Amino acid sequence: MHIERAFKILPVYTADVSGVCSALFELGGMVVMHDPSGCNSTYNTHDETRWYDTDSMIFISGLTENDAIMGNDDRLIKNVIDAAERLCPRFICLCGSPIPYINGTDFKAIAGIIESRTGIPSFHVDTNGTHDYVQGAGAALARIAERFVKAPDALGGASCRKDRRTLNIIGATPLDFGFENTIESLRKRTEQFGWEINSIWAMNDSLDNIIDSASADVNLVISSLGLQAAEVLEARFKMPYVAGAPIGGFAEKVYDALAQAAADRKSRIICNQPMAEGPAEVAVIREPVVGGSIARSIELKYGTRVKLINPIEKTESIMAEGDVYARGENETENALKGIRTVVADPLYRFVCPKEIQFRELPQEAFSGRSFWREMPDLFS
Repeated sequence: MHIERAFKILPVYTADVSGVCSALFELGGMVVMHDPSGCNSTYNTHDETRWYDTDSMIFISGLTENDAIMGNDDRLIKNVIDAAERLCPRFICLCGSPIPYINGTDFKAIAGIIESRTGIPSFHVDTNGTHDYVQGAGAALARIAERFVKAPDALGGASCRKDRRTLNIIGATPLDFGFENTIESLRKRTEQFGWEINSIWAMNDSLDNIIDSASADVNLVISSLGLQAAEVLEARFKMPYVAGAPIGGFAEKVYDALAQAAADRKSRIICNQPMAEGPAEVAVIREPVVGGSIARSIELKYGTRVKLINPIEKTESIMAEGDVYARGENETENALKGIRTVVADPLYRFVCPKEIQFRELPQEAFSGRSFWREMPDLFS
């Protein structure tokens, strides 16, 4: 561990295991976090505001010290099967925390045993609680794309109409889009540009619509956590995708790219294509798809180059030239040198120089519910 990549003031981003729970929250499955009892409180009080008015079959295994030492997988299997027989979930997902990761728990085998005994599709998502939400949520949606999405001919072709332009939106969770009306605003904006939404992965929609995703013309990835699923759908069904969130004046660029992708069947990452030149005096701190789209929107409006400071691991490949991958507070502070204005979650204010103009943009995956009332609707 490099000391310059440590966090002394800032919190870390939502963990991968919470990302899994958020991605699958509304899909009717049962998610089991294998961890000591009580360790899900961070998830259901800070990372998931939907808990206040919506139920979901998300459980913790209650891993004990004896279980950890002796490797009592039979207890986990029995408890999951008992709960599944009572609740009848659409699927069962297992995800791990640091203790089973250290112990080398064979989640793939456990999921196979559970599926064979219950007949319910079961899978695991490779998490260990030490990575960020994009990895966990991205892998969870990828498993859905692998296991559940059916080819259009398997659905009888009923939804394969050619008199409309249809798309799937992939990467919608409260961790990136916490404002309660955000998805409805996104629906309206998409329809205004002449597109019909086939499914939304995975807010305000159902698993049944997601199963039908292959009948759409193209996929729109609005957050980095949607990229893995989009790549799976591209490999399975040759479906192109566009990575970019239709924020502000950048929306027109996004929907134009969708039309081009639907026509030539080629995927595009447009959130990393600068709309202005020159040295950057403005910075956005966010993951690359949402943050890059905000940066492009600012560039189009003000004509000034914007630098993305990306705190999310394994997403460097979709950053623009001149953007910075910042691991820890010191690297973030160094990336802010020469910047006059920064757009970021309010907690980043504490590592910014006092002379920098600070524009608050709360994100649930970073500050949890602390600024819930100030959460913006990015698509309005």
